[in-house]
Amino acid sequence: MTEKKNKKSEYGADSITVLEGLDPVRKRPGMYIGSTSSTGLHHLIWEVADNSIDEAMAGYADEISVTLLNNGMVKVEDNGRGIPVEKHKVTGLSALETVLTKLHAGGKFGGGGYKVSGGLHGVGVSVVNALSEYLRAEVHRDGKVWMQEYKIGKPQKNIKQIGTTKKTGTIIIFKPDTTIFTETEFNWGKILDRLRQQAYLTKGITINVIDERKDHSPKKYRFYFEGGIKSYVKSMHRQKNVKHDTVFYVEKEIENCKIEVALQYNDEYNEISLPFANNIYNVDGGTHLIGFKTALTRTLNSYARNKNILKEKDENLTGDDVREGLTAIISVKLPNPQFEGQTKGKLGNAEIKTYVEQIFGEAFSTFLEENPKEAESIIGKCFLSAQARLAARTARASILRKGALEGMTLPGKLADCSSNKAEQCELYIVEGDSAGGSAKQGRDRRFQAILPLRGKILNVERARLDKMLSNNEIKNLVIAMGTNIGEQLDMEKLRYHRIIIMTDADVDGSHIRTLLLTLFFRYFNPLITNGYIYIAQPPLYQIKKGNNAKYAYTEEEKLNIIKEFGGDTEEAEITQDPTAEEIENQEEDEKNDKKKDKKPNKLFIQRYKGLGEMNPQQLWETTMDPATRIVKQVTIEDAAYADKIFDMLMGDDVSKRKHFIQTHAKNVSNLDI
Repeated sequence: MTEKKNKKSEYGADSITVLEGLDPVRKRPGMYIGSTSSTGLHHLIWEVADNSIDEAMAGYADEISVTLLNNGMVKVEDNGRGIPVEKHKVTGLSALETVLTKLHAGGKFGGGGYKVSGGLHGVGVSVVNALSEYLRAEVHRDGKVWMQEYKIGKPQKNIKQIGTTKKTGTIIIFKPDTTIFTETEFNWGKILDRLRQQAYLTKGITINVIDERKDHSPKKYRFYFEGGIKSYVKSMHRQKNVKHDTVFYVEKEIENCKIEVALQYNDEYNEISLPFANNIYNVDGGTHLIGFKTALTRTLNSYARNKNILKEKDENLTGDDVREGLTAIISVKLPNPQFEGQTKGKLGNAEIKTYVEQIFGEAFSTFLEENPKEAESIIGKCFLSAQARLAARTARASILRKGALEGMTLPGKLADCSSNKAEQCELYIVEGDSAGGSAKQGRDRRFQAILPLRGKILNVERARLDKMLSNNEIKNLVIAMGTNIGEQLDMEKLRYHRIIIMTDADVDGSHIRTLLLTLFFRYFNPLITNGYIYIAQPPLYQIKKGNNAKYAYTEEEKLNIIKEFGGDTEEAEITQDPTAEEIENQEEDEKNDKKKDKKPNKLFIQRYKGLGEMNPQQLWETTMDPATRIVKQVTIEDAAYADKIFDMLMGDDVSKRKHFIQTHAKNVSNLDI
């Protein structure tokens, strides 16, 4: 276990710095937590838990517990120092109330509270308080237990002592405000994945995750990883064939910055390099990732030259060569991180590049010298990648040479839109020519483009780029998007800022959608991370009574519409998927009813098994009209987990897929075969 620091330290009320008030949070919650949907809801947990993890990174805590309670409440507990409770000299309030009610009030602004922190610049717990209909703070500190309760960010009473204790730490219990959040159901898997990752990034800390909700089966997990990010790399390779047994690892402190790097190679083509700064995943990388990549390429080339593996006439290995099949974690902890953007997607501290280059480069060079067998395997993997690159260069030149795509005519199958402003334009990737025809007729030509796909595209999970580009459907898609691919990928030339996958609601449609998502994840990852990929949600049913027709996108919606029309749900099932003869009879009955001034009673329910069953007007109304359609944005919250899922579902190892299907088969409902 990590040894907790016993000294009192300078963490008192004077360590709390106040920058501004709390009022803006409820007016614009999205500015502080990203959204008021599921992502923002879970962000509340991350912010409170991050404060506890800051205590652990500072060496004052070694155990954190996150418990999902009943009625949508969450409890986060740590055994750190406890938030200070004495009066704050600027606000005149207790330090606890200051932290919970003042924006940017916390121990992270040079007041002596934290050297390194990962919270949202001190705004985290006050934002959680502002967006909670109820919050209770309990502090164990200096032998006493203190408590204060809040409602929508306002204290109900002054802080009071409620007991004595031998422990130290903070307990925060909160319930998100249902008037703020569109979703209030916490996702157990999402919480588990995030906190497991945090346990890997802070080695020696114990994180307990507990589910006590009445409507869920009770669950409890305990995470403790002595190896830290070294264990993280091992876990990511649990289902992969590794090229060398030993995981490289280095940990060193320089100029108050802690640098950690762990890596291992596998036999696949894809690279996973995950950069973290103060335990925050930097999706867009930054200076630490640049330093790592520079040192990796330089060190492997230097080793190969020194051992005469690379001859004088040979070209150097490229960055792509040395990163193929690489899994790496780069974790830095620094006092004053400079992030680009509210979401902390990119680290900007210039000095970190130098520190990572120096520490990782020296340690990795020593590792290669001291582990010749491991070095041989790594260099061998890099050389295979280089040979494949050189062999494929000619085959790829027609597509990948600079500017080649710009000169190519757009695919004949593409029905382009008239606007040339990418931020306004949408590209619908449609399954089949029949649905493509309906989509072309039903679309708004000003901003909606249609690209029909014929059949299933190539599974790119185990295919190199040159083989991919021999597939016409993939080639057409690359040309239509305008970004190029591979070494010439240029996101600024993307022609559409919404790329919408529209497939049938059956097994084949799901497979095509998965193949496309695999392509985007492996070769156009920035499209996903920038929020450009969407999945269309066509309706499952049309329910019709007389001239009144409504669409249902779920089974529950179907039953509600049937009840709304005054129908019997069991009887309505019988008329599902009306035949041409039934439709003709229905129209005749409606004519007769009109003559007799009767209201038609019979319900007809049509189950749409394919997009081609809808005429252009129906497709527009249900799936393409921005005012009424439902589209789901594709996001990646955990790149390592996403990689594992794609590898399992789309890779060569059938046993992994079989095990996954057997494990989850009982959870599948309404399977359409």
